[in-house]
Amino acid sequence: MEYTFMIRVRELSSEKPVEKLLELRRKIKSTKPEFHRYLWWKKPVFKNDLKWRKPKGIDNKARLKLKGYPPLVEAGYRAPRAVRGLHPTGLKPVVVHSLSELEELDPLKHVIYVASTTGLRSKLKIVEEAEKRGFKVANPMAR
Repeated sequence: MEYTFMIRVRELSSEKPVEKLLELRRKIKSTKPEFHRYLWWKKPVFKNDLKWRKPKGIDNKARLKLKGYPPLVEAGYRAPRAVRGLHPTGLKPVVVHSLSELEELDPLKHVIYVASTTGLRSKLKIVEEAEKRGFKVANPMAR
């Protein structure tokens, strides 16, 4: 009951610019290509290593941005600065290892991730206490 009140207060405040930026981030992400290393489809050595590597050869067609070659990583694909690193709900993600860390956080600003190194008994206590205080727990049943 108390938690729904906090959501309504948050909705009444001027959060619309953040919501618009989150929607813009979703649109950018949906049109963003997957950036793989050049010639990953041709060389068997690269198929297991799909990490991005910038093409640096003097005659490399991808570096020259010629038609028909994969796109390069550019700043235009990046999310707006105000929502970069935020959870899709618009809250800041925080990894919690113990109950004492919950005291410093605000349910209107933070989303909780329970650390993977935390044991099951402590994890259950953290999730229970976080839900009492009105936090959103992103991985309540994580193992």
